[in-house]
Amino acid sequence: MIKIIQGIFFLFCLTFTKGVYSSENNIYKKIDLFGEVLEKINKEYVDEINQSESMDSAINGLLQSLDPYSAYMSPEIFNEMQTETSGEFGGLGIEVGMESGVVKVISPIDDTPASRAGIKAGDYIVKINNIQVQGKSLSEAVDLMRGPVGSGIELTIRRIGEKKAITFNILREIIQVRSVKTDILKKNIGYLRLTSFNENSGKQIKKEIKNFEKNNNIKSYILDLRNNPGGLLSQAITISDFFLDNGEIVSTKSRKASENRKWFAKKGDLTNGKALLVLINYGSASASEIVAGALKDHKRAILLGENSYGKGSVQSIIPLKNDGAIRLTVAKYYLPSGKSISEIGVSPDIEVSEDSEDFRIKTETDNQLNYAIKLLNG
Repeated sequence: MIKIIQGIFFLFCLTFTKGVYSSENNIYKKIDLFGEVLEKINKEYVDEINQSESMDSAINGLLQSLDPYSAYMSPEIFNEMQTETSGEFGGLGIEVGMESGVVKVISPIDDTPASRAGIKAGDYIVKINNIQVQGKSLSEAVDLMRGPVGSGIELTIRRIGEKKAITFNILREIIQVRSVKTDILKKNIGYLRLTSFNENSGKQIKKEIKNFEKNNNIKSYILDLRNNPGGLLSQAITISDFFLDNGEIVSTKSRKASENRKWFAKKGDLTNGKALLVLINYGSASASEIVAGALKDHKRAILLGENSYGKGSVQSIIPLKNDGAIRLTVAKYYLPSGKSISEIGVSPDIEVSEDSEDFRIKTETDNQLNYAIKLLNG
């Protein structure tokens, strides 16, 4: 029982630091109340409970009451997350978050089981293998979606504009994120498709731009950030800098004024000021929005497509003693204009809706890409 009380004390100390309770007297009353509730559940609940799992759920509930992006990660999930940012991991290939207690797809990643099956940004996952997701934490839902490579999973999706739920049967795979894809379009447009911001993205983009610049025929560039759920802030700053000669890229503001930061571009546009068009859609989130917003604010690029997702906060991964971690929102980021994109997103200069669910390079159905090519070629 001592361990339980210690866990309760830690849990409510976190709540206290957020300023929910204004006096020590109130916080200790709440600690006592929580202990009483846990004891009643232990004695009276219809089924025997796992106290450790109950405490994990309580911690998760606290974190997710703050915002959709803060969460508790068990040691297993934390380990998988570390593998994920390095560019290779197992699963379905979707970035998910919480919205009003429902699991929402932020974006499917290119060439993954989820993307090939037809999962779209903005889809709501209502069932996983016929288990209702409503009421579960994000970590619990993610746990349900994890499984051995090669095993099957059934996702039931609610999609805006569709009257009936859609069911997808998908096989889990090892997800190898090739974050950068390139091509030359119409003989003179350098096409850069960025699917995520992992630790290798900046090096890959820089290499590809230098290769393009050796080709005297390249007159302009398309940077495709559609369905890019984001990733490492450092990579967003680095990649933005490739296309800028000076000026602020992004700033972050936290509760502590001493931790507020600004990042600026260094002299040297790798593309030598060539025309740049950036493609965005609802699946463009976080780091994608930093890049798109910075290039738009500096009038360095024209943005084409649809309004982006609107994730304007910075999460820090804080390790815990049990080898797990918490993902905690520690700051919000602001574009050079001073605007926050939280829950608003970045708006395109030219709005072009997707006509097809399957936008792929060089496909006739990709009306956004075709529109961009026409603009650049006059």
